[in-house]
Order: sequence, then structure tokens, then C-alpha cells
Amino acid sequence: MATGETGFTDIAFDLVSIQYHSLKAGHDYGQYVRDAENAGQDEVASFFREVQEADQQRAARASELLKKLSASDHAGPAAS
Repeated sequence: MATGETGFTDIAFDLVSIQYHSLKAGHDYGQYVRDAENAGQDEVASFFREVQEADQQRAARASELLKKLSASDHAGPAAS
């Protein structure tokens, strides 16, 4: 399995990256929801909640896959 500059497998790094960015975005969307609600834009707020939920699901799926990858011994540092 190829390794990136981190010394960890690219796939593990990629999954961690997806998980991080999904969780970060989900956090940011909370502000978007509040902004839309404060503007009286309930339909827009609902859309932001849908997007937030999709990112939460994406982060959870990445976590599941990382657990499987870790159990298969392909997630850690590459053998030297």
C-alpha cells in the first residue's frame, strides 16, 4: 500500500481527512442555520440542516471504515 508524506498509508490519511473536513463543515453549518433562521428563511435553514446531516453521516462512515482499516493492520505507519 502506498504511503504519503505522513508515513501513514494514503488511504488512512484520506479517510481521516474526509472525517475531519466533514465534522468541521458540520460545525460551520450550525452558524449557517442560525443565519438563515435569523433572516426568516426557514427553507434555506432546512437545506443547511440537510447538508449538515449528510456531512455527519459521511464522518460516521469514514469512522467505520477507519476502524475496519485499523483492524486489518493497513492504517498505521508503513513498514520500513
